[in-house]
Amino acid sequence: MIKRTITAILALLLILTLLGCKAKDSKEGPEPENSNQPSENVDTSDDGNDEALQLPDEIHDEESAPEKEEYVYEYYKWDESQLVPYDGIVEHLFFHQVIAYPEMAFDGDAKEKGIDDYMVTVSEFNKILDSLYEKGYILVNWNDVWSEYTDENGVAHMKRNTLMIPDGRKPLVISIDDTNYYEYMLENGFTYKLILGDDGEIWSWGLDPEGNEVISQDLDIITIMDKFIKEHPDFTMNGVKGCLALTGYEGIFGYRTNTDTRSWTEADEAHRLTEVEAVKPIVEQLKKTGWYFGCHTWGHINLSLKSLEIVQADMNRWLNEVGTIVGETKLFIYPHGARPDGDDWQKTGPVFKYLQSMGFRVFASVGIESFSYIKKDISAVICDRLHADGTTLRWYRDKYLKFYDAAEVFDYDVRPDYGYNFGSNNAKSG
Repeated sequence: MIKRTITAILALLLILTLLGCKAKDSKEGPEPENSNQPSENVDTSDDGNDEALQLPDEIHDEESAPEKEEYVYEYYKWDESQLVPYDGIVEHLFFHQVIAYPEMAFDGDAKEKGIDDYMVTVSEFNKILDSLYEKGYILVNWNDVWSEYTDENGVAHMKRNTLMIPDGRKPLVISIDDTNYYEYMLENGFTYKLILGDDGEIWSWGLDPEGNEVISQDLDIITIMDKFIKEHPDFTMNGVKGCLALTGYEGIFGYRTNTDTRSWTEADEAHRLTEVEAVKPIVEQLKKTGWYFGCHTWGHINLSLKSLEIVQADMNRWLNEVGTIVGETKLFIYPHGARPDGDDWQKTGPVFKYLQSMGFRVFASVGIESFSYIKKDISAVICDRLHADGTTLRWYRDKYLKFYDAAEVFDYDVRPDYGYNFGSNNAKSG
């Protein structure tokens, strides 16, 4: 009897030991490889996120999880018989980040007016995309519009290329400035950063007005574009989406990859390098899915006012802290729309020559008319981009009717009362 009792106790102890090991493994082991949770370590259990991000109930441990498949970007491939040569105007619209939470952006603080001037809301951007698609625009790669060649004397020049696009369509370049997710945005109604989900897609991460974590593809201009093209695959040539114009002084895509000359420690550098490694998969996925990059200077400096020495120092930082991550680009976007040397149209000054020597060939300012000019004395193109923002929505409706109708796009319910002019019959002064 005693022998049977001892045997039973030993068996029970063995079972409890095995169960304890199993519990320890489940708590300390790695996440399942096919978990649909984003790669960021955030709790999304109660934030109402899309089902695609929820961990399937049937997956309990790594052994039972199937291998994670690499995300493949599938885009519409036009048949060559559908394409015709195009040598007309290639329109170019640019945006800043979209306002995800208008109640935070338009709260009467010191940032409100600037945000109203330079940004559009999520609702406005969605309406603009719908209108562009309905009007027959098709996205093309800015890099494909211009190319460099060498003449019989060995001198390099830029030339405008003949694009091959579907018959009846109109080519359009879209660029997005300051996709860095600056600190001021974090409390003013914008998403905080881009993350890469285990589904292989780009998502945004941020906090809503109540402080809850939100992972979404509906609140950020990049992810909204991704979704729109997935739903309207014929909106693009060769899967292209747009140019992301980057500064560097507060990192890129929400990752603080920047240095600080005022104070810098070994711990600061270690953290920066961690951020660099974290953003690299984001950059690579953006490249794979139709995005490309442009330089917007490191410090968002006014090139019409800065000396050559300051511009050189700024560019060294951009090349070291941004260029090393995103790669080379020939696209240069002037901060503030300010042309270097005060005027890149009438002259080619030392700052412009320096930037061109660094490999940049296409230089963009800001306007409300399509404009481009091939410079004769140096291998470069200067052009304007049209700004789609609160300012042009309010006051330049007629200039943008070929793209969208501001009177139909304008977010009346959430924008502050600064006035607008949608025609003589419905003008409103601020």
